Amino acid sequence: MLTLEDCLGICELSEDEIRAIALHEHIPEIVAAEMGQYLVHAPDGTRRIKRIILDDIEEQDKCGHTEQADNLRLVLAHFIASHPDFHNKAVSA
Repeated sequence: MLTLEDCLGICELSEDEIRAIALHEHIPEIVAAEMGQYLVHAPDGTRRIKRIILDDIEEQDKCGHTEQADNLRLVLAHFIASHPDFHNKAVSA
């Protein structure tokens, strides 16, 4: 049986990026890891992941959770830096 740690080890997203997907979609982290891995390879997937994280930031700001929103901004910056093809996919999508 695969554990969350196993899935994190083979996923092309960080644990924080997966948590952001789980938060947005209201799903367990292990399911978010699978979804995120799929999205990384989908034609518009990186754009969709960026939108998910931006939505999470907006929600945290709206709720007054400044620290969580700031942490998500760091997650977004890491995501963009970690996926150099992000700009190419985002433009063509």
